[in-house]
Amino acid sequence: MSNNYYYGDNVNMYGGQGNRGIVKTQVGTGAGQPDPALVAALAELRGLIAELRAHVPAPSVPLLEESLPAISADAAVPAQERHRALLAIAGIAGTVGAVGQPVAEAVRVIIGMISG
Repeated sequence: MSNNYYYGDNVNMYGGQGNRGIVKTQVGTGAGQPDPALVAALAELRGLIAELRAHVPAPSVPLLEESLPAISADAAVPAQERHRALLAIAGIAGTVGAVGQPVAEAVRVIIGMISG
């Protein structure tokens, strides 16, 4: 018995003609450029996280820091990695109550944008 675990794309092609590979439909404006609204939302979230740092427990700060690269506007960030980082940020924001509410709301909006 074999177990197959796939993260990201998995393509198997056997024979055929005119195979063109994977056609991806991703959030963005084409030519590898991210959606300007997403870029703005991510920038706003990064600012909110900077404010949130002072209010979270010390052990949570490194997790926030580790999540920052995944919420860059760089289109090369894998969607699953970005989603995981957003959920971690929202979880941390939820632990500090009303202070974390703007961060949690920003995460909700961004997840809506990238989920389609």
